[in-house]
Amino acid sequence: MAMYINRHLGTHYSRGYIRRLMGYLGLQSRIRRKRKHYRKVKPDVVAENILNRDFCAIKPNQKWLTDVTEFSIPGDSRKLYLSPILDLYDNSIPAYNLSFRNNNQLVFEMFRMARKKYPDAKPLFHDDRGFQYTSRAFKKLLDEAGMVHSMSRPGRCIDNGPMEGFFGTLKAEMFYGMSFDHMDQLIEEIHNYMHYYQHERWQEKLGCMAPEEFRRHTAQ
Repeated sequence: MAMYINRHLGTHYSRGYIRRLMGYLGLQSRIRRKRKHYRKVKPDVVAENILNRDFCAIKPNQKWLTDVTEFSIPGDSRKLYLSPILDLYDNSIPAYNLSFRNNNQLVFEMFRMARKKYPDAKPLFHDDRGFQYTSRAFKKLLDEAGMVHSMSRPGRCIDNGPMEGFFGTLKAEMFYGMSFDHMDQLIEEIHNYMHYYQHERWQEKLGCMAPEEFRRHTAQ
């Protein structure tokens, strides 16, 4: 909040001052919910944790992270699944896919979209041990792309920390506490948020710039 106010107004208020003002106005941040735990399955393919929590990237498309998160709303028995890629260089989202089915196609199509956007990219590709990523079919996709595979250790969500952080931010800012009448509305809001995140949501790590703005700036 302090970052947004200071950039909009050209001021230099401290976080403590903004926190006190928010207290006077009765404003407080949304709290992220805890991650759910899912049943484990025996993997077909396992990769070493090459990333090893080294979340620093010095150039675009050097390190990509991915995972799947789910959404549900009252009055609809379906679940909506989001599968994005996060680039550690600028926290951008090279590609994402939405589906009502958490299956291989959800992830594989997202991966193909990322490759179409960056056909020459050969990043270190890191994920958890979800069934899509441990399949032989996904390993084939990575091998064909010339990418090195890295996997989180069992039960270590922090090994994929930035991806988990992105999901927490997305849900805190556009999902938790919100009311959706139907799934089409939720899908539209997710698309809107992804555009906002890429082009308008400033980040301190990026020098108070949005991911796309930062990438253009550093490419000059």
